[in-house]
Amino acid sequence: MHTGNIADLLSGAAEQWPDAVSVIDTAAGLSLTWSQLDAAAAGLARRLTGQGVGPGDRVLLRLPTSADFAVTLFGVARAGAIAVPVSPLSPRPELDTVLTHSGACLVISRDPEDGTPDVPVLRPEIGPGEVFPATGGGEDIAVLSYTSGTTGPPRGVMLSHRALLANLDQLGSLDPKPVGHPDRVLIAIPLFHVYGLGPGLLLSTAVGATAVLAERFDARQALRACADHRVTVIGGVPAMYAELAALDRDELGRGLATVRLLTSGAAPLHPKVLAAIREKTGLGVYEGYGLTETAPVVTSTLVTGYPKPGSTGRPLPGVEIRLVGPDGDGEPVPLDPDDPDDVFDDDGDGTGLVAVRGANLFSGYWPDGAHGPDAEGWFRTGDVGFLDNDGDLHLVDRANDLIIVNGFNVFPHEVEEVIAQLPEVAEAAVVGVLDERSGEAVKAVVVPVAGASLSEQQVVEHCAANLAGYKVPHTVEFAERLPHSPTGKLRRVRLRG
Repeated sequence: MHTGNIADLLSGAAEQWPDAVSVIDTAAGLSLTWSQLDAAAAGLARRLTGQGVGPGDRVLLRLPTSADFAVTLFGVARAGAIAVPVSPLSPRPELDTVLTHSGACLVISRDPEDGTPDVPVLRPEIGPGEVFPATGGGEDIAVLSYTSGTTGPPRGVMLSHRALLANLDQLGSLDPKPVGHPDRVLIAIPLFHVYGLGPGLLLSTAVGATAVLAERFDARQALRACADHRVTVIGGVPAMYAELAALDRDELGRGLATVRLLTSGAAPLHPKVLAAIREKTGLGVYEGYGLTETAPVVTSTLVTGYPKPGSTGRPLPGVEIRLVGPDGDGEPVPLDPDDPDDVFDDDGDGTGLVAVRGANLFSGYWPDGAHGPDAEGWFRTGDVGFLDNDGDLHLVDRANDLIIVNGFNVFPHEVEEVIAQLPEVAEAAVVGVLDERSGEAVKAVVVPVAGASLSEQQVVEHCAANLAGYKVPHTVEFAERLPHSPTGKLRRVRLRG
């Protein structure tokens, strides 16, 4: 069990590779060596203690994906405080909610207006610092990460140093290792999200890889950064790969000439996108599955050994998963026996809620640790999935996005996949809406391809030809775009109105 502090990763890298480049901040045009990043983090830790910040105090990080973020995260950890990363773009009411709920004593931000009369703002600075040994570690909370909460107010996930370090060990025990020294990793996903923070920044630090940081993702800018900095690994989300897949083969080939590995997480990658990337670049995209509560990676097709369309792969070494019924037992969830589409795999094992166990699990929700792993160490994720005959996990949907029509379960993802088969469809989302007759009815919101003409009737007829009657959308609406979270997750709750 890990007793160390995540800031020890940085001091270790500074000792082993002092003059190698640690981070390249593409927006600021700045690069730092490991010894410079280490000194800057020590300097910030000293400033924080000077401000009266002590072990266990919450410090809000409102910074973009940047060298500032890296310095701040390690500086806060070194001071023994708890980092509370939030989006620099989140609206003021959201910021105030997290400030109040977390009880933060300080905000580190480039915007002096981000504080309150009681909570001061400290501007990030990158400067030299003296030696400052890390305080705390192990079961102490390193990061308090607020999830967007698909069904209500955001919740603070308590991630200990142990959990974050355990997930790095689990990723590092893959063969071959996904990232090593001297890889150069493009991180254009938000560092305030655990996916950018853990498998992105912390993993790069643990192995001495250079993190090439971009504040936001733009396909052409990303290709330029990959070429300029000879990037070898890209950690991405499906929306990024969809943008890249739309570019022509030559442009992709030039930009990705030095890239050897593409990984994707945070939301399901459409098989069409996977196929387009492979066809144009010769590279597969390895998919993973995880959540904030698991710090974050649970499964990956890197374990399977090859990208597998529609699958998120097998558990990392040291992580266990099982499928359980709604009451938590190990029995699979019963399916609709009259619907052949509901039997996903040959042995009829069916779907269930994904439960996870491992040293990478969180310590419960802030502030009291409620609803964490059970007495045996299992945490039920609220995601519905099934295992195929190879033991690879396929996610069907979020349990709380389940639509129940006349007592039958409808998984939105299944209906969305059918709608996406229509060539005129750019994107589709399916939600449940209240219905007097059937309890809930299926509603589809469709974004047509630019210039395409598509009618509600065409969508309904296509679904009726491919799905059981109760799964066919009751209503179809058309929209210019769908609401997504900063990491590309579909925000269904906004579509139910």
